[in-house]
Amino acid sequence: MNENTSHQSIPAIPGYIEPHAGLLNIPAAGQLLYKMMTIENLLTSVAGNYLHFNRVDRYKDDLNDGQQLLKDQQVSAGVKFEKAPNFSVADYYNQSRARTYACCFSLENSDYIWSNYANGSERGKVCIVFDFGKLRTMLNRTLQPGNAALEYGGNRCHQIFSINYGIIEYVEWDKQANMEYLTNPIHYTYLKDKNKFSAEKELRISLSTTGMGQFVLNDGSTMSFPDSLHMDFDFRAANADGTIQQILCAPDCDVGFLYAELHKLHIVPSERP
Repeated sequence: MNENTSHQSIPAIPGYIEPHAGLLNIPAAGQLLYKMMTIENLLTSVAGNYLHFNRVDRYKDDLNDGQQLLKDQQVSAGVKFEKAPNFSVADYYNQSRARTYACCFSLENSDYIWSNYANGSERGKVCIVFDFGKLRTMLNRTLQPGNAALEYGGNRCHQIFSINYGIIEYVEWDKQANMEYLTNPIHYTYLKDKNKFSAEKELRISLSTTGMGQFVLNDGSTMSFPDSLHMDFDFRAANADGTIQQILCAPDCDVGFLYAELHKLHIVPSERP
């Protein structure tokens, strides 16, 4: 769907597997990834068989997540589409941002991630250690055409989200300009302010769809994009095949409770050394 066919009903653009891999910095297959989670969120995710993705424009710690660089915004706001003069390139980037979701990991098991993430839990926090190559293979297999569908409001819809992987590039967000030419919106999904966030050493998995037009269901209603979504992920299979390498526990973690609940869910974790 695009702006110059906004009144036509045309098939939704399908999601693809890593369509923008050539634009992103992807680590080697053996790279380990570290994801901080509260015990409560881990157990809910395991029981529900999902990975949680946040819409990038809804992050509270980074209000500019996924947004154009400040100087680029000034350029794109003045560029209009010929057949949609009320819709600027800035509108296109903003709408793309509002249809992009991220699941975030760190490339390093650092004091920074243990101090800054998954706080406020009554039971404590853990760090899930993933093998990047195996995680990538598992998620790509899930989204292969014919394997996946989108559930929306009780309706089974075409799978519209493309999956990509990349290491975040940390830049001078309020000073740098990248728009020598109109760039793919995915580029901004993988940029963050180095003065605020470079210690994260983030690897990001994104789910995104086109920023053009509207997605309309068979009943004529327009699809909205919630603040978060869940992607199918079998924690039990991931633990069994080495996609999950370890579950590391914080010193104040209620290990007895965690292990008892994981055993009920048929997962036997490795202890933190």
